Formats: sequence, structure tokens, C-alpha cells
Amino acid sequence: MAINRFVRELTQIRVALGLKQVHILGQSWGTMLLTDYMLTKPSGVSSVVLSDPTLSIPQFVRDAARYRAQLPSHLQAVLDRHERLGSTACPEYQGVVIEYYRRHICRLNPYPEPFERSYAGIGEDVYLAMNGPNEFTISGNLKSYDRTARLHEIKSPTLLLCGRYDEASPEATKIYHHAIPGSEMVIFEQSSHTPFLEETDRYLEVLGNFLHRVEAARR
Repeated sequence: MAINRFVRELTQIRVALGLKQVHILGQSWGTMLLTDYMLTKPSGVSSVVLSDPTLSIPQFVRDAARYRAQLPSHLQAVLDRHERLGSTACPEYQGVVIEYYRRHICRLNPYPEPFERSYAGIGEDVYLAMNGPNEFTISGNLKSYDRTARLHEIKSPTLLLCGRYDEASPEATKIYHHAIPGSEMVIFEQSSHTPFLEETDRYLEVLGNFLHRVEAARR
């Protein structure tokens, strides 16, 4: 399942809804989709928001390996053992995966209802085909995705957002920020990969201020 299909679908949605002038926000894998869409040079995009961006899978894999190495040694041993045995579906392994997610995807405990609902409705076949079995084992057809060298082609006003503990790391986000001319970047200090849930009020404030500035400049 190629990303080009989703780019075409985004184009078709704009046409079907008559959206001639838009602000577009992509989150997580949606930042890949939005980036590839912007590289088609679409008209009428007033601004771009790349929230928790994953624009280089090789960089993402390096960050995931670093985060994994920060887990307690006994948890790393569980991951290593079950990956070696091919028993990654077992509850012990999945328990460590959940611990990783609680550190780098959503740090709220308990998870908020929208987060639980989104995971309950996840398209597992698509996730496995495009990503792989989990967030630190990338084996799907996006494993070589890297648009870093082309980010300078994005000309619309751009805002990049990430959490301090984000699996889409601040270090990686800074690389993308520096590659996009005139872009802005904000780090949410109490968040991981879902700052819109973890720091909702500040997230909406930052996003709203950016959109107001863009609209004011357009007028």
C-alpha cells in the first residue's frame, strides 16, 4: 500500500468538498502524508502544521533504539529474549511495548477516552504493512521513507510541534525545522507523541496563535 494512494485521496477530498483555501495539520504518520502532498505543489494551502513529525524513518529508528536503550535493563532483556524466540505476541513482550508507549506515545494515566478509542479502531493490517509490528520495529513499506533532503521545497508557512519525550524526538524535529525555510517549532515540555491530549490547552493556544498570524499576514 503506497503513500501515493493517500496523497491522491487527500487531493480528491479537497476537490469533493470544494476546499480551495486551507490550513492543513498532519500528525505522526499524517506528517508523511502531508509532506508528500506538499511536494506535489498544491495550490491554496495557507499553512502547514507538522505535529509530532516522522519525516525520516532512518532517523526515527535511531531515536527508537536510543529510547529502547533507556528502558530498565530487565525490560530490555524481555524484548531481546522474545524477539530472539519469535514470541513477540506474548503478554510479557506486549507489556514492555506498553511501557515504551507510556513513555513516548502518551504519558497520561489512565489513557484518555479519545486515545483508547483511536487504538480500538486502528487498521492493524494497514499498520503492519506500512509500519511493522510496533513503534520500534519498522519493517513495513515505509521503512526507507526519508524526505529530509526535499523539505526546503515546502514554501507555505509551517509550524512543527513535538513533545519533550516524543518518539518523534525534539532532535529529529529540529532537523526538519531547520530544513524548512521560515518554519517555526514548539516543544511541549510535559508531553510525548500526543501533546494535543497531554497539554491540550497549550496545544490549542499555540496552534491558534499560529493560524491567526498566518491569516493576518494573508489579509
